[in-house]
Amino acid sequence: MSRIPYPINIAAAPDASQPLLQAVEKQLGSVPNLFRLASVSPAALEGYLSLSGALGKGRLPAATRERVALAVAQANGCNYCLSAHTYLGKNLAKLDEAEIAANRAGRSNDAKADAAVRFAIKVVDARGRVAVEDLRDVREAGYDDGQIIEIVQHVALNVWTNYLNELAQTEIDFPVVDSTEIAA
Repeated sequence: MSRIPYPINIAAAPDASQPLLQAVEKQLGSVPNLFRLASVSPAALEGYLSLSGALGKGRLPAATRERVALAVAQANGCNYCLSAHTYLGKNLAKLDEAEIAANRAGRSNDAKADAAVRFAIKVVDARGRVAVEDLRDVREAGYDDGQIIEIVQHVALNVWTNYLNELAQTEIDFPVVDSTEIAA
């Protein structure tokens, strides 16, 4: 049970959150618990959806965005986000089991994506205080400064959802993946 109660459906959400949740339902076919939790604060839900939507228009491929989300969720031990992004990684980004396992280990089997995932984990671990060599490595892999900024924003967005779900102990409404169980 969540430590922060959230609406059981769209109609029970604050009035300002209802159209936002309706848009989520239209896009995803359902309203995952994370969105209902965020809807307790219409401003937080709007901010999350706005940043997520803007980043979706960025230059990082969807698969790379999911790889970063998986790595960050694993690093933060967030089972809700790890479960959600494993599902999204498999079903939307078409990542295979080996790639998802690599992402959870802070890397990728794709050479260019590997640089992004490794950089994202360095940003998490160093709280943004990465070494000059880390920045050089991600650039040498083919990421320009705009894409590097997008990687950092994806890290920040995922850290927010990780922390919110850990704080609230949000009920997982995806096939459960446990961050303490690492696939071989």
